[in-house]
This record gives sequence, structure tokens and C-alpha cells, in this order.
Amino acid sequence: MRNDSLFGTGVALVTPFDKTGAVDFAALEKHLNFIIDGGVNYITLLGTTGEPPTMSKDEKTSVINFVKKTVAGRVPIVLGIGGNNTQAVVEEIKNTDLDGINSILSICPYYTKPNQRGIYAHFAEIAKSTSLPIILYNVPGRTSRNIDPDTVIKLALDFKNIVAIKEASGNMSQIMSILEKKPEDFMLISGDDSLTVPMISLGCSGVISVAANVVPKKFSSMINLALKGDFVQARRLHFELLGLMNALFEDGSPAGAKAALKILGIMDENLRLPLVPVCDSVREKIRKFLS
Repeated sequence: MRNDSLFGTGVALVTPFDKTGAVDFAALEKHLNFIIDGGVNYITLLGTTGEPPTMSKDEKTSVINFVKKTVAGRVPIVLGIGGNNTQAVVEEIKNTDLDGINSILSICPYYTKPNQRGIYAHFAEIAKSTSLPIILYNVPGRTSRNIDPDTVIKLALDFKNIVAIKEASGNMSQIMSILEKKPEDFMLISGDDSLTVPMISLGCSGVISVAANVVPKKFSSMINLALKGDFVQARRLHFELLGLMNALFEDGSPAGAKAALKILGIMDENLRLPLVPVCDSVREKIRKFLS
């Protein structure tokens, strides 16, 4: 049975920080209400866009608990738990309070560059460690390793709780191969905002989006139109938003999203090193698109 909680627009949630570098919970509450009121379908917490490599275990726990309390069941929550040490990922899953969490998003192991057998074994151990639905996350531009289509299909067939993949390879041939071969209920979720409408036309189930942090209502409308098969109107919104989608990544992500949210008055533009704010020219470009 398809996991309908992952259908539509998910938000790759940013983590606001104040000028001292601490998590800004007031801004986080404001932002959560902004995107939920904007009509998104679910929230992805502590994925790449949330800057979790810069956060301590206690900070992550505080953010998870705060988000669960603030969301209060209004939309499903996907939690990012991943890494390149399989046993550490398994232990983190087992030691995290997953009450109120609908699914786990787990990235392909990075830096160590495992082969496809190693990638399969890594996700097999993760799937066996929990009964929660698992979303594979393929983003070779960040990890230097691709999850090949045959590996994706084997994992989907072998583990009932591996229910989806967030595909951010940008490789449309690979994406089409997965869509062609996957089990019927297995979901392919876009990880590239600007490719989502064409991916939906091929059978993609939606997106986990950075841009939806900034323009949740318009972005969600675009996705809903595409999922209903109204590609005339979805295409119109796609091209209306395309410049902004590209600008948000031009000088680093989530720096672009935080610059936009600062312009919108939702949070400050603070990031944690090694990430830094966007340059002035990109900030002005984002401001122009938002206006």
C-alpha cells in the first residue's frame, strides 16, 4: 500500500539560529506555522537543509521535540537520520524518541565511498533496525556515491519498510529507470525543485523541497496541479518560480533559503560555519524574485 503521508510537497526544513549561534525556537515556531499555513503536505526535519552536521545531539533532540510539539499532528514529520557509519546510524535510530515521527530519511553513505553491495548492506541494517518507513536519499553531488537503480529496486523488493527514494541525482535516465522498474507502491520523490514538474509527469510522487520554505503556497499549488495532471497551469507556475528556485542554490544552500526568509521577516540569516551567508548580488537577486 502506498504511503500517502509522503505524497505531495514536503519541506526540507531550515534550522533558524540567532545572532549568538543558538537555535532560535521563536523563529522556528513562526516558520513552521508559515509553511503549514501555506499548504505543504509534510515536513522533513534535520535533513541537509537543516544543518544537522553542525548541531550537537542535545540540540537535535530539542529541535525534534519542539517541532513535534509545534506541529501537533497538523502534518506528518519525516526525520533525517543518516551517516557513513552504519552502526552509529542504527544506534541513533534506536536511541531517538520516534513517537510522532512518520518516516526516516537516510542519506547514502558519504566520504567512505562504498560500492553498491556496501550501500545495499548499509540500508539493509537500517531497515532491520526500525519498523518505521524508510526513505532512501540519493544525492551523489554531496556524497560522491550514487545509489544505482538496481540497488534501489533490490532494497524496495527485499524490505517492506523501504518505501521511497528521494532522488537528487539530476539524472533523468536513472530516474526513469527507477520509475519503470520499481514496485507499484514504492514512491520516487524529487530532491530537485526545478526538476519536480517534469518528474511528476513521469510518475514521481512529489518533492522534498527547499523552495517550499520560502514560497510554500505557490510551490504547493504547482505540485498539486502537476499531480492532478494539469500541466498547463503547473508549467506556468514552474516558470514563474524557476528563477527563484535557481537563485536559492546559486551561492549555497540553505544560505539562499535563509536569505529569502530574512527578506520575508521570518528569521535572521544566520548559519553555522563552514556555511556562510550568500553574497550581496545573490541576495538582491532573491529579493527581486520575491518582490
